[in-house]
Amino acid sequence: MIKKSVKSELDGLMNELKMNLENNYKDLAHDALNKLHVTLDEYLQNGTLKEKDYRKYKDVANEYSSKLVDYHH
Repeated sequence: MIKKSVKSELDGLMNELKMNLENNYKDLAHDALNKLHVTLDEYLQNGTLKEKDYRKYKDVANEYSSKLVDYHH
């Protein structure tokens, strides 16, 4: 089970990403996505996230990465 504080942080990062996309803030959306990827990788490496939870969030992050490939100025 994922800790509530970790889940809140990851959900907050995903909400930040969504809001930046909705408001057409391209640079901030890319920054939020990068921060999400880095945070997920750190949490997996230090044992804060289990593989199952990591995969769940990483799949969503990768989906956003695909959407943002051509999302620039």
